[in-house]
Amino acid sequence: MGPAHLTVRTTSLLLSLVLFSAGLQVPVRALGRVLRRPKAILAGLALHVAIPLLVVPFVAFLLRRTPDTDGGSGLLTAMILIVAMPVAAGATVWTTKGEGDQPTMVGLVLASTLLSPLTTPLLLTALAPLLHGGYAHTLSSTSGSTQGGFTLATVVLPCAAGLLCALVLQPPSHGRLLQSMVPASMTGSLVLTYANASGALGSFLVKPRPLLFVAALVVAAVVCLLSFALGRLAARVLRLDAPVASSLTLACGMNNSSASAVLITTSLPDKPHLLLPVLAYGLLQKSAANRVVARLRTTSHMLS
Repeated sequence: MGPAHLTVRTTSLLLSLVLFSAGLQVPVRALGRVLRRPKAILAGLALHVAIPLLVVPFVAFLLRRTPDTDGGSGLLTAMILIVAMPVAAGATVWTTKGEGDQPTMVGLVLASTLLSPLTTPLLLTALAPLLHGGYAHTLSSTSGSTQGGFTLATVVLPCAAGLLCALVLQPPSHGRLLQSMVPASMTGSLVLTYANASGALGSFLVKPRPLLFVAALVVAAVVCLLSFALGRLAARVLRLDAPVASSLTLACGMNNSSASAVLITTSLPDKPHLLLPVLAYGLLQKSAANRVVARLRTTSHMLS
C-alpha cells in the first residue's frame, strides 16, 4: 500500500476513464477518414521522436552553464522521462474543449502508445549520454519497465471500449452516456494533476529547496514551450486545417507526465524532488493547451 502502488492504481483508473470518454466521442467514420489520410498521424509520430532529440540536448547545453555539480542531470532525467512518454490522454480532453479534430488526436494517442515499446527505449538510450553520475545507469534500467503492457492496457483497451460503445449504442443512449462522460473525463484529468502534485509537494514542504523549485520551473517551461512551438511550426509547414493543426500542436506538447511520475516514484524512490519538474510540466502543458484552444476558438469565430 505504498505511494508507488497507490499512484499506479490511481493513474491507471483515471487514464482509462479519460481514454474511454475520448473513444466514445470519436465518429467511427471520421476515424476511418484519418486512417485513409494519415499525413497528420505520420507527422505527429515523427515529431514525437524528433522533438526530444532536438530539445533535450539544447536544455542540457544550457544547464552546463549552471554551477550544479552534476550539470543538471537530475532535472534532465525528469525531462527525458517526460518527453519520451506517449501523447498524454488528457490531450483528448483539450481537443474536445477546443473543438479540434478528435479522430486525429485519438489516433496520435493510440499510435504513440502502440509504438512506445520501441520509441521510449530508443529515446532513453539516445539521451542517456547527456547525463552524469548514476542517472545514466538508472535511465537505462528504467527503459526495461517501459516495455511492459501497463501503458497499452490503460490506453488502448479503454479507448477501444469507447469506440465500440460509440459503434453499437443507439443515438439516444450514446448521447446520454456522452453527457455524463465528458465532465467525468475533465474531472479525471484534474485529479491526475493532483496525484502528481501530492508526491512532489510533500517532500518540498518537508525540506524546502527554493533554488531547485525555480530551476525545475524554468527547465520545464523551456521544454514545454519549445515542444508546442515546434508542433505549431510543423502544422504550418504542412498547411493543415485549423482543427487538425490544433490536434497536432497539442500532441507535440502534451506528454504523459503521469506515467513519468510513476516511473520516477518506482525507479528513483530516494529522489522525490525530481517530481517537481514533472509537476511543473504537467501544469505548464495544460496552460499552453489552453492557449492553443483559445486561439482555435478565436479563429473559428472570426471565420464564422
